[in-house]
Amino acid sequence: MSGAWNSLHALNRRLVVGLMSGTSADGVDGALVEITGAGADLSLDLLAWRTDPFPREERRRIHSLFDGNVADICEMNVLLAERFAEAALRVIAQAGLSPSDVHLIGSHGQTVFHIPRRGSQTPSSLQIGEPAVIAERTGITTVANFRPRDIAAGGEGAPLVPYADWVLFRKPGQVRCLLNIGGIANVTIVTPDLDDVVAFDTGPGNMVIDAAMVWATNGKDTYDESGAIAAEARHDDSLLNRLLDDAYLEQQPPKSTGREKFGQIFFDGVIEGLDATDSRTVVSTMTSFVAQSIAQALQRFVSPKYDITEVVVTGGGASNLELVRRLGAAAHPLPVHHGDVLGIPPEAKEAISFAVLANETVCGQPSNVPGATGADGPRVLGAIVPGRS
Repeated sequence: MSGAWNSLHALNRRLVVGLMSGTSADGVDGALVEITGAGADLSLDLLAWRTDPFPREERRRIHSLFDGNVADICEMNVLLAERFAEAALRVIAQAGLSPSDVHLIGSHGQTVFHIPRRGSQTPSSLQIGEPAVIAERTGITTVANFRPRDIAAGGEGAPLVPYADWVLFRKPGQVRCLLNIGGIANVTIVTPDLDDVVAFDTGPGNMVIDAAMVWATNGKDTYDESGAIAAEARHDDSLLNRLLDDAYLEQQPPKSTGREKFGQIFFDGVIEGLDATDSRTVVSTMTSFVAQSIAQALQRFVSPKYDITEVVVTGGGASNLELVRRLGAAAHPLPVHHGDVLGIPPEAKEAISFAVLANETVCGQPSNVPGATGADGPRVLGAIVPGRS
């Protein structure tokens, strides 16, 4: 380790920015936290957080990358890094601090393709948002590319948040199910012992509801605010049953998925051949699909092994009141609580998690959870790009 790494490692208190853009690709979430210590003894205070939405045209360009060419991905790797750097500087300023006060940035980047460990393809995952640009623009040492080491060790490379979930939210004698509903929905079963923690992607999240809203409104609306449209209509039982028959939902964990499985191509297949159907019914059916696929995952893979104390919902889906209501009904008798019970804004949890992961990287602390990813063992994750001296 160079002198720079040694100095970061030696600190007991670090100011760290976490940056995240999820599978919905609607903006950059930034969180500035004060972290004391590392590993099981880590403690954290949230100083500021924000979401900087992508402009409509940039969001369109990001979505085009999912089927894009190499030149587009190459250019957007740098353009998105500029956006991540701007988001970091804004959240630092929001806290009344300057970049020189901050020790570290942890950036997940934007996933453009994810190939899980099954089938004939080589397991791999690509996140863009070049960390060298972030480090150069901010002057702050930046940790990124968290997934490849876990994949190299035989894991899925995802989900990565479970380690932070355990560090921050474990409770003695309790088993908490932390459910994040982003573009994809994922759960972490937080037990008192890290070795017993498991996590996996349950399947579709907001992206199928968002796709239904874009289709239903001819592009006018990109999401169902508070679930108001879904609440106006019943779901289509026949269509819902067909959706719930998807093979991914029956696959045993560890498992991960993404836009490649439940993105636009998936939705186009859903509506292809549908008879004249009220567009609100499709939005409602997609909402029930997300809720019931999550509930089924808990019933199949979690409840037989764990006595769950509570299900806590975070991510953008926590703002969809109709989705949370339907999840509560489908998961009964498990108690379903809004993420506010964690003491942080639910929308900020994943950005906070990548601040934690970056902190562990510079401390030489493994931060994957083999029970979640299927890796051969604990690994130190991420690549470090030094800030300007």
